[in-house]
Amino acid sequence: MTILVDHDTRVICQGMTGWAGTHYSAAMLEYGTRIVGGVRPGKAGTRHLNLPIFDTVAAGMAETDANASMVFVPPSNAAAAMIEAIEAGMPLVVALTERVPVRDMIRVRDALKQGATILVGPNSQGVLAPDVCKIGVMTTGRARRGTIGIMSRSASLTSEVIAQVSDAGLGQSTTVGIGGDAIHGLGMRECLELFLADQDTRGVVVIGEIGGSEEEELADFVAAVKPRIPVVALIVGRYAPIEHRMGHAGAIAQGLAGDAESKIRALQAAGVIIAESPHLVGATMREALFVTA
Repeated sequence: MTILVDHDTRVICQGMTGWAGTHYSAAMLEYGTRIVGGVRPGKAGTRHLNLPIFDTVAAGMAETDANASMVFVPPSNAAAAMIEAIEAGMPLVVALTERVPVRDMIRVRDALKQGATILVGPNSQGVLAPDVCKIGVMTTGRARRGTIGIMSRSASLTSEVIAQVSDAGLGQSTTVGIGGDAIHGLGMRECLELFLADQDTRGVVVIGEIGGSEEEELADFVAAVKPRIPVVALIVGRYAPIEHRMGHAGAIAQGLAGDAESKIRALQAAGVIIAESPHLVGATMREALFVTA
């Protein structure tokens, strides 16, 4: 099985008519994702990529029965697009936009409290269930259907870990780019809960980095529930300078808070298996599965 998406996922693209929306929507259609329309205010009644365009998310949902939205809207308007989808009752929203202002994301976070929408992102690579559904910008050449769930804060390392897990003969059930921004939707703990509820996911890889406290919160959850399947973590940024921003809004360690070593210690204490280097993730998970078999 998968988490978040499946063969019945019907996607509309907010911002489809822009360059990014066009380019990635076309790639997703080629992969087999069921994109059923796009949203661009003022262009209702037109077609793009041979799909209908709507003025609003609500109109798109009413006409197409869409149950997922992806956001390719520029940073200045991305929060408004997310809130529109949340208020329309969209079950899943995947926000790919980078550099959404933190103040705007506070409004999005408040909107999420009023409904049942699951938000992935922003600054997310998306969600990929190999041979089932792709929402976002992940590469698919090395992805293979399998039994390992992957959740990641790092875009570049996601592709590397997917390749390793595939080369190890394990494949992926679902890969989720939760996003690296300081304020975002679905977190590591919630994502692991979804993987644990999926009977076909036999192991989970966590790709973490400096900044924030998500890895520590995940460690508390793992210690409390003692998962039946192995959890392997790769935490990067061990040699990152303190109080220097690294790449994006979430990646900054302040003093002893949010640094890589403290995250690793917390996860190890909870029973999470640490991959000592990015090139060892696939082998570490394969060994962990053999030990627990």
